[in-house]
Amino acid sequence: MHTLERFLGAKCQYVVSRPNETINQMIGWGLKHTAIKAERIASRTGLPYFCIEDGFLRSLGLGVEGAQAHSLVVDYTGIYYDASRPSDLENLIKTSSLSVEELNRAEKGLGLLRTHRLCKYNKSVDTPLELADNRSAVLVVDQTYGDTSIRAGLASESHFHQMLRSAISENPDAEIIVKIHPDVISGKKRGYLQALAEQEGCKVIGQDISPWSMFDRVDKVYVVTSQLGFDALIAGKEVHCFGVPFYSGWGLTKDRQSVARRNVERTLAEIFYAAYFRYCRYINPYTNRKCEFEDTLSLIVEQKRQWKRFQGIWLGVGFSPWKRSFIPHFLGGKSRVAFSRSLNKRPKASPGTNILVWANRVNGSLVEQCQLTRLNLWRIEDGFLRSVGLGADLVTPISLVLDSRGIYFDAHNPSDLETLLNSVNFSSIILAQARKLRHQLVKDRVTKYNVGREKLPCELALPKDKKIILVPGQVESDASIACGSPVLKSNLSLLKQVRAKNPDAYIIYKPHPDVVCGARKGDVPKVAGSLYNTLIECGEISQLLDKVDEVHTMSSLSGFEALLREIRVVTYGLPFYAGWGLTEDTLLIDRDSEAFDFHAFKLRRQRRLKLDQLIAGALLLYPVYVDQRSGEFINAETTIEILKQCRKADRRENFILKAFRWYRSQFLKY
Repeated sequence: MHTLERFLGAKCQYVVSRPNETINQMIGWGLKHTAIKAERIASRTGLPYFCIEDGFLRSLGLGVEGAQAHSLVVDYTGIYYDASRPSDLENLIKTSSLSVEELNRAEKGLGLLRTHRLCKYNKSVDTPLELADNRSAVLVVDQTYGDTSIRAGLASESHFHQMLRSAISENPDAEIIVKIHPDVISGKKRGYLQALAEQEGCKVIGQDISPWSMFDRVDKVYVVTSQLGFDALIAGKEVHCFGVPFYSGWGLTKDRQSVARRNVERTLAEIFYAAYFRYCRYINPYTNRKCEFEDTLSLIVEQKRQWKRFQGIWLGVGFSPWKRSFIPHFLGGKSRVAFSRSLNKRPKASPGTNILVWANRVNGSLVEQCQLTRLNLWRIEDGFLRSVGLGADLVTPISLVLDSRGIYFDAHNPSDLETLLNSVNFSSIILAQARKLRHQLVKDRVTKYNVGREKLPCELALPKDKKIILVPGQVESDASIACGSPVLKSNLSLLKQVRAKNPDAYIIYKPHPDVVCGARKGDVPKVAGSLYNTLIECGEISQLLDKVDEVHTMSSLSGFEALLREIRVVTYGLPFYAGWGLTEDTLLIDRDSEAFDFHAFKLRRQRRLKLDQLIAGALLLYPVYVDQRSGEFINAETTIEILKQCRKADRRENFILKAFRWYRSQFLKY
C-alpha cells in the first residue's frame, strides 16, 4: 500500500464493500478478480475507476521474490493487455506524433535497453545459448496456463498449439526452441507447450535464462501475448503474434489476428515512446522520489552489475553477529553466504569458494591457506559514503568495498581499485556521471560518516593574510595508517611535519570523530597545542573544507573529499588517491627505504588521472551500495539521497547509545 501511495501521490486504503466519504476514486490491479469487484463498487457508487499494473521496466528481480517495483502503469480506459476494449496505451499509440526531441529520446532509450540487455525483470542468467549445430533457430515462447493476458489478448490454448505447429512448418530447416516457464519445469505450474514440444522433437529450455541470450541465437520469435515479443522487436527480431498483445496490429509484427481499432502503422520508436515514456510512471523505491525512465534504467543497470559481480559461493570468516546481519545484502542475499567463526581454523570450503574477511583481520597464514586450497580471498571494508553515524556506534553501513586483490588503503600491494584506475577506459557517459556526482556531493555536503552536524564555532575567525591548512586527525590504530602511511604513524608526527614545512601557516587540527567520542585511539598530547592554531572537534568537516586553502594528511579520506572541492592536497602517506598526479605526495620525491618499496609503488601508479576519472573509479565502480531497508543493491546517486534523508531525520543520541559509549570507554580496548 505504501508503494502504491508513492506512485500515485495520494493516500490509499482497501475497500471491502462500500467506500467511505474520504474515497474519491477506485482502483484495481489489472484484471484480477479483486479489480473486477472494485470496478463494480465504483460503478454502483458513481466513483471514477482506473487500473494499475507493473510497468514494462519493473525491477532487477521478480515481484513474487519481494523485489521493489520501479515502474507502474495507470490506465483510466482499460489495461494495456486487454485487447477486447481500448486502453490508454492503445490510444497513445494511435495518436502518437513525436517531436524530433522525443524521437531522439526514444532512439536513445532503445539503444540503452539493447546495450544493457534489459527487459521487465533482469535477474536471469545471461549466458550464450548452446545449440547442437549452426542451423538458423526460431524461438517459440510458452506462457503459464490461465495467464490473464492470454484470454484478454483474444487467445486460448489452441493458439499455442497452432503457434508451435506454424513455427515448425514455416521454418523446416531451422531448429525450433521452445521456452518453457521455469515454474512449469519444476511442476509448480502448468504450461501449454511442453508435451507437444517434446513430441515434435523441439529443443525445450526451462532454465531461467535471459531473453537476450536467446535473441543472440535466433532469427524469429513466435509468441501469443508474451511481453517477450516486444523485447524481441527491440532486439531487431521478426516477431509472429498469435494473440493480440499491445505491440501487435501496428505494422511491426506478423499477426494472425487483427483488431479493427488498430488501423494505423507505427514505428518501433513511436510504440516504445508511448509505452515507456507516456504510459509508465517511474519511482526510485528507495528514496520515494518520482523519476524518469533514464534514472530507473541507470539504477537497474547498476543493480544488475553488482548482482553479476558477486556470483558464486561465499564464506564469511570471523564476522561478529552484528556484521553477519548486513553482510549478506552486499552479496545479493542470505542464500549466497555462510559464516565461519574463527580465523585461526582452516576454512572448510571447496575449491573456488570465495572467502570474505574484514580487511584488517587478514594475516599471512590465511592468505597461504587460501592459496594452497584454491580459495578466492576477498577483503571487505567500509565504503567511502558509509552512513549517518559511526561504525564504532554499530551504525549499519550503506556502502562497503569488496576487493579480490588487496584493499584500497594498503599501499604495499595492488588492489581492485588501483587496478581499475590503472586500466579502465572511462567512457564519456561514466565521466559525466562522476562529474554530476561530485557536484551533488559538494552541494549536499555528504561525507563518509555525515556526523558533526553542529555548526562550526561562531568564534572561528581565520586570518586573511595567511595560508589556511586543515590537518584531519586519524585513528592511529587504524589499518589505513599501518598499511598506507609507511613513515608517519601518529597525528603528533603529522602535525610536526606540517608545521615544519609551513611555519607561517594558520593550521586547523580536527580529530577523527571516533577519537572524539572515545571509541578509538588517536588523541594528541597537550604539547601538540603549539603545532596548530585552532582545534575543532565538532562540526561537519565539509564546513571546514569551505574555509581552507590546503589539506595535509597521512591517508585520511578527508584528502579525497578536499579533491572533490578542487582544494590542494598534500599527502604524507600513500592513500588510494595519491600517486595519480592529483596530489602533492611528499613520500614520492626522491625517497628510498628498506621498509617500503617506493619505486614499485610509483611503477604501479604511472597513469595520470583526471579528477572525474578518480571519482568514477572510487565512487561508481569500486564500492557496493545497499539500501538498508530492502537489502537491495542501489547506485551512488540513490545512496547520496538516502544519506541526506537520514541526516535530516531526528537522530539525537538516545540513552542506549550513550550507555554503549560509556561501556566501550570503560571496558573495551582499542
